[in-house]
Amino acid sequence: MASLTLVMRLQLQNKPGTLGRVLTVIGDHGGDVGAIDIVEANSETITRDITFSLQDAREQESMIQAVAQLDDVRIVAVSDRVFLAHLGGKIGIALRRQVQNREDLSTLYTPGVGRVAEAIAQERSKVYNLTMKRNSVAIVTDGSAVLGLGDLGPEAALPVMEGKAMLFKRFANIDAFPLCLDERDPEKIVDIVRAISPEFGGINLEDIAAPRCFQVEERLREILDIPVFHDDQHGTAIVVLAGLMNGLRVVGKRLPEVRIVINGMGAAGVAITKILLEAGAQQIICCDKAGVLVAGDALPNDAQRWIAAHTNPERVRGTLPEVLRGADVFIGVSAANLLHREQIETMAQDAIVFALANPVPEIAPEEMLRVARVIATGRSDYPNQINNVLAFPGVFRGALDCRARAITAEMELAAARALADVVGPDELSEEYIIPSVFNSKVVEAVAQGVREAAVAGGVARKGQQESEEEAAQEAWAGR
Repeated sequence: MASLTLVMRLQLQNKPGTLGRVLTVIGDHGGDVGAIDIVEANSETITRDITFSLQDAREQESMIQAVAQLDDVRIVAVSDRVFLAHLGGKIGIALRRQVQNREDLSTLYTPGVGRVAEAIAQERSKVYNLTMKRNSVAIVTDGSAVLGLGDLGPEAALPVMEGKAMLFKRFANIDAFPLCLDERDPEKIVDIVRAISPEFGGINLEDIAAPRCFQVEERLREILDIPVFHDDQHGTAIVVLAGLMNGLRVVGKRLPEVRIVINGMGAAGVAITKILLEAGAQQIICCDKAGVLVAGDALPNDAQRWIAAHTNPERVRGTLPEVLRGADVFIGVSAANLLHREQIETMAQDAIVFALANPVPEIAPEEMLRVARVIATGRSDYPNQINNVLAFPGVFRGALDCRARAITAEMELAAARALADVVGPDELSEEYIIPSVFNSKVVEAVAQGVREAAVAGGVARKGQQESEEEAAQEAWAGR
């Protein structure tokens, strides 16, 4: 069940035992008390802030009512710490140059800025050195597939996109801007993004429902000369491939030889399948709600028809539990509690299970202990978390540094290999196949792999990362 952290401000009569009765009520409802702070006190009352977590969010209302019924206790306020952390939003704009006097104003704005505008008009490539474009990414969503919560709309998507922008800045020092669009027509979304693209060095598509996300990304990649990356697809796929590479090293198996079952053919499932095929997987069976995808069957969209045509060469049919028998790898990007221990027991020896439905996986890791050899989830409270934060900051850092025109399949493969290699041979184990998002080596390793692949693939405008001083010299010299 979902948990939450609350801060309850209480005015208590200054009597022995009053606080103890409050703590007992919180504990009886499954609460775990953290900090207890005195806000103010006098001879008659003490006002305290009590911070505690509830493992089951459904206990919140009954717990508050029980506290309210206690003698000598008055509830002043109850705050959810998550909501407090979001007040006013999580991002803003910071100045890179200070405006302290008239000379600064004339240099950074009129009349000085006019010369810069004219220089860019004469040679548009200078926009990379003379504006924020070289380090800016647009995070574009229509709010139709927000996290695992579904179609919440653009306003509800904004705090999630702010969080994404926060992660871009924290991990890769990239300035990212949320653009939550009140539009669902794929062609209109494409037109909007095309129109705003001159400002940005890259486009990150986020939380757009399938199959619209495929249509939007494909069209934008055709018409724009900057990287376009749908993180729900390719970010997930990169991290899954990196984890699987290391998982296979642990169990001593090779990707071309293993039988892989993937459940869930939305954005993530399609992209995972494609990157595994690019990496050399030969035996993949893909399932959706209706069962196994088979070439020639009536399928709902072009993406699934492509997947059916390029997987399941033996045209196996059946349900998920049926095709799971004998499989070496299961990758779930679908729904909670679809599988049980007995079904995992039918898999091959040393099975690898990536149960990535979030927050509740397809099968609880506890159910697979001593059955599956390697287990990964999308959750941070279990080992081997498959988290997109391991991919997108480094992917965009590398792409922006070399001014890439696109993000190619080769760049994505390079990102996965670099991410996998962050975990050294002496560190690798069943419970450590993927590094932490806070591992300081991750972003630069992924960025370096992406840069090298972009240069090798001919999509880089620059051969390497450029310092600010070098950029200034280039802009001044007019090269």
